[in-house]
Amino acid sequence: MGITASQVKELREKTGVGMMDCKKALVESGGDEEKAIMYLREKGLSKAAKKAGRATSEGLITPYISEDGKTAVIAELLCETDFVAKGDDFQAFSAALSEKIAGLDVTAGTAEDLPEEITDVTDLIAKLGENMGVGRFAKVTTDGVLGVYVHSNNKLASIVELDGGDEDLAKDIAMHVAAMNPTCLTSDELPAEVLEKEKALYLKQAMDEGKPENIAEKIVMGRLNKFYSEVCLVNQAFIKEDKKSIKDVLNGANVVSMARLALGEGAAAEESED
Repeated sequence: MGITASQVKELREKTGVGMMDCKKALVESGGDEEKAIMYLREKGLSKAAKKAGRATSEGLITPYISEDGKTAVIAELLCETDFVAKGDDFQAFSAALSEKIAGLDVTAGTAEDLPEEITDVTDLIAKLGENMGVGRFAKVTTDGVLGVYVHSNNKLASIVELDGGDEDLAKDIAMHVAAMNPTCLTSDELPAEVLEKEKALYLKQAMDEGKPENIAEKIVMGRLNKFYSEVCLVNQAFIKEDKKSIKDVLNGANVVSMARLALGEGAAAEESED
């Protein structure tokens, strides 16, 4: 018999189990909802769904790099404890997730931007006994040079795409991006309203200090350049050699794009918006 979308939706609302598992349960149960619920309980999936409200502050950010070195992915898989994050099953799922994302027509986002068949962690929850979920991801495909950096604890990672340079340079810049978390590549990418706000702040500070207007304007430019060195990648002091800026280190190469993920930062950002 055919299973309707409304049947699947109703079963999901009652059990909290993923759509695909609900549909499978209904098919196996001939459309009988009570039997489907029992099927899910027998599989441990209904029990797993009850864990969905528990906080996921641990996990991994796992990279994937294609054999030709032209596609790179970093993806976040969340769980409740570091103990589970270090387990083989969790790490295998995380690695497979990143590899599957590499084959999709996506660039960056969250689980909502991915097919449910690759983000469904219900079986893993049932097996490992913790709430889990796919967090954020980033993917870069290029004809240029890719550098990927993953911190030793697998909770911080970045991708840098270069036009020019080599893999060693790209990896160094990726490490820098992970550590220093620049807001943008160059000052040209800063929104005009951000710059105007900063200029107004610096001008007020200078005037409050009693500086003449012509001196105050010079002070504003100096402080604006300092601001650039804090938030713009090419203006930042290189983490491995702070006497040089990233622009110096690039030596004619250009950073085309960058992506950075730190475990849990996405959840923190959502909380701050509430």
